[in-house]
Amino acid sequence: MKIEIWSDVMCPFCYIGKNNFEQALEKLPFKDEIEVEWKSFLLDPSLDASKPQNTVEYFKEKKGFPAEQASQMIGQVAQMGKSAGIDFNFEKALIINTFTAHKLLHLAKKYGKANEMEEALFIAHFTDGKNVGDIEELVSLAENLGIDKDEARQALTSDVFDSEINQDIQEAKNNGISSVPFFVLNGKYAVSGAQPAEVFADALQQTYKETVSPFKDLSKEGGASCDTDGCSV
Repeated sequence: MKIEIWSDVMCPFCYIGKNNFEQALEKLPFKDEIEVEWKSFLLDPSLDASKPQNTVEYFKEKKGFPAEQASQMIGQVAQMGKSAGIDFNFEKALIINTFTAHKLLHLAKKYGKANEMEEALFIAHFTDGKNVGDIEELVSLAENLGIDKDEARQALTSDVFDSEINQDIQEAKNNGISSVPFFVLNGKYAVSGAQPAEVFADALQQTYKETVSPFKDLSKEGGASCDTDGCSV
């Protein structure tokens, strides 16, 4: 069963949603039959990749929130994070254009390490206060996951993954996805937002029952059948 997840590195609810989704998945008997594909989404494409901002400053300038309101909202999200087992350090988090970070995600996908890279990017941004728009910081993350640093640098400084990122963004637009996280379950159902683990569990079980289970081969061993080469017993 395939789960597609649209997400952005600097979205705290995407990190919370990821944790809750994984908590739900871990308890399901068919967890090993789940394929997760991370998709790119840019919350703010207008951000300058060379000018990081702190979180309060960003909400003041971009969203027009007073500093006190921005701080209060950030505190509420931090509390939500604690409930999901995440320590958000918003005072250190740097708001930046994440297009380059998405290049690293797509490179990791090439090696079957997209989930690990998504987690590493979230930690770098929200916990460690790293600049996820900085090439050398991203190269370091790639190295930590066993990806060749020269290949990573080449991917990050070229347009080799640009089309994949833009395709994800366009696909989101085509499907009416305007906010993240957004989970598409086996092409049939959708779950939007950082839902509790039990909501993900219920949605996954229903999707599995309706799209996978009816066609699952329950035979203990191969029986008589026919294929394009003939029949066998």
